[in-house]
Amino acid sequence: MSRINRTRWGGVSQALHWFVALAILVLAVVGLVMGELPRTPRYFWVYDLHKSLGLTVLALMAVRLGWRLYAGAPPDVPMPTWQHRVAGLSHWLLYILAFAMPLSGWLYDSASGLRPLRWFGLAEVPKLAAPDPTLKAASLAVHEYGFWVLAVLVVVHAGAALWHHFVQRDVTLSRMVPRVLLDPPTPKDSHR
Repeated sequence: MSRINRTRWGGVSQALHWFVALAILVLAVVGLVMGELPRTPRYFWVYDLHKSLGLTVLALMAVRLGWRLYAGAPPDVPMPTWQHRVAGLSHWLLYILAFAMPLSGWLYDSASGLRPLRWFGLAEVPKLAAPDPTLKAASLAVHEYGFWVLAVLVVVHAGAALWHHFVQRDVTLSRMVPRVLLDPPTPKDSHR
């Protein structure tokens, strides 16, 4: 398995970053539209998809945190101290929210007393709590407000990465992009 090398995030860290980012994007889109769906069988299928994908993000985030603690991080890119502090704080807030969102959704599902969820139709997911209207309301509030905080943080995170890449022209973004996307192979017959 690839660990961190001296200047870039390793392949495992990159894969986990981009898989989680894509899953969160899909969850956001599905989460925003699913409440508007008519109550048909497709409605329940979309909710189950959202829940299953959310639990997948929870598992991937556990792996990602474990890998980060094991493999570490490459050295910081030179930048002002305040930027390091803001970047560090925002990264840990992203981690916290990436755990809080699926956990609050799972807790909401548990406290609502709905039928048991089958993760992608394969295995029944245990409930975290008995039906409880107060817990249901609290976990839903965390889930819904947490989403908007996470959305803002993701936009700031992506914007900062693009700013570093295009304005500062440093390696902040390129360290998290797979090398194959940065250095595409050249054709062997370039004389044609």
